[in-house]
Amino acid sequence: MKIKPISVTELNKYVKDKVATDEFLNSVYVAGEISNFKHHYTGHMYFTLKDETSLIKCVMFKSATGHLNFIPKDGMKVNVLGSVGVFERDGVYQIYVQAMQEDGIGNLYKKYEQLKEKLEKEGLFDEAHKKKIPFMPKIIGVLTSNTGAVIRDIINVSTRRDPNVYIRLLPIPVQGEGAAVKIAEAIRFMNEMKLADVIILGRGGGSLEDLWPFNEEIVARAIYDSEIPLVSSVGHETDFTIADFVADLRAPTPSAAAELVVADSEDLQNTIAIYQNRLKISLKRKTERMRLKFEKCMNSKIYKEPFQKVKEYYLEIDRLSKQLEGSIDQKINQIKMQFSKEMTKLDALSPLKTLSRGYCMAEVNHKIISRAENLKTDMEIDLKFQDRSAKAKIL
Repeated sequence: MKIKPISVTELNKYVKDKVATDEFLNSVYVAGEISNFKHHYTGHMYFTLKDETSLIKCVMFKSATGHLNFIPKDGMKVNVLGSVGVFERDGVYQIYVQAMQEDGIGNLYKKYEQLKEKLEKEGLFDEAHKKKIPFMPKIIGVLTSNTGAVIRDIINVSTRRDPNVYIRLLPIPVQGEGAAVKIAEAIRFMNEMKLADVIILGRGGGSLEDLWPFNEEIVARAIYDSEIPLVSSVGHETDFTIADFVADLRAPTPSAAAELVVADSEDLQNTIAIYQNRLKISLKRKTERMRLKFEKCMNSKIYKEPFQKVKEYYLEIDRLSKQLEGSIDQKINQIKMQFSKEMTKLDALSPLKTLSRGYCMAEVNHKIISRAENLKTDMEIDLKFQDRSAKAKIL
């Protein structure tokens, strides 16, 4: 007897119906740690609930999320109330969460917060330490997996923006045990060998566990010590790692990192064309202004009659010379008048003037005798008259 097979859809529908009729699975209260959390733009929440050994997918529709009094994050320990159902299309079972409450912070998330607080206090996140990303780097060093979509995205975006850009890939493990050490070694190697002008450290999205190597202290300190500017592009836009805080620049995705690092050659050409046009216009205006200035100079009186100004200066010199001569004559006359007045005063006080009125002056050895007591018998004296002198003897 030949057995007729059933389709995959029929099997999934059967399992779905069986699960739906199980009373225990219709209302489950489960404790676990959130991982790989995604808040969809529609308002629905998708995440994984895990413990030490197992995990299960969960979905919380927008109609139920409105009752939450906290924002779920990777690493949070929560208790969820919901029903287990089968997603028929993919053949997977998951919890359809109706309510959720916090139940503490997971171990990884706690370690993340502790390390973040420690490094922040040490100053590893300070803006003052962050280096400027070069405007047009010649060589871009990329640290990521050589098999993932990250390197393809970076190459596609970079070469589209600038076909001449040179990308140097140094493959690293992006998750798993020992990955952090390899990442730190790769950053140091890039610096020691001076292999790039700027480094992009990247990987795709994932859960907190998947991204954990980028939350290790050894990686954070390697990024901080890097002399080459480093751009961190780990996970999706909503994912933040310790590497993001230490890096000189954080990009939401690897593609965005490539756009931030590689200048768009077409934009640069357009900018250059704009500046060239501005320069031409400016040069034309400058030339026109100089031409008008030249014409004004050539039409000015000094160019048409260059000696006119000299003649004016000659006239001014003559005027000033006459003015100076007049001033000198006036000063001389003033001095003569003053001299005449002084001479008149001096003449009035002159002893010769007294002699003209019949007086004479007695002298001995050219010294005037003003008192009789100074005379002695037989002393010879000189008597000065107006016209001449005479000798005399005292009796």
